[in-house]
Amino acid sequence: MAVCIRLTRMGRKKKPFYRLVVADSEAQRDGRFLEVVGTYDPMQKPAAVILKHDRVADWLSRGAKPSDTVRSLLKGAALVSTSASVGAVPATPE
Repeated sequence: MAVCIRLTRMGRKKKPFYRLVVADSEAQRDGRFLEVVGTYDPMQKPAAVILKHDRVADWLSRGAKPSDTVRSLLKGAALVSTSASVGAVPATPE
């Protein structure tokens, strides 16, 4: 079972609100999940991100892979370094 950290959509039409959840990678986007580890509200100015830092760090240490969007939110919270990004290509001098 591959585990990922991703967003699940909540809220109503035209008013999105997201939960950051830890889920099996084969589960549906808004389907079954293991744990809620935070929230993301893009409608607020600035966008509000609330994380359970200890739980996110625990899941990342267990090997959970964040989605691209979640990775960018975690970078803002300084939980994921830019060098640890999956698929990051180091810049080469020309």
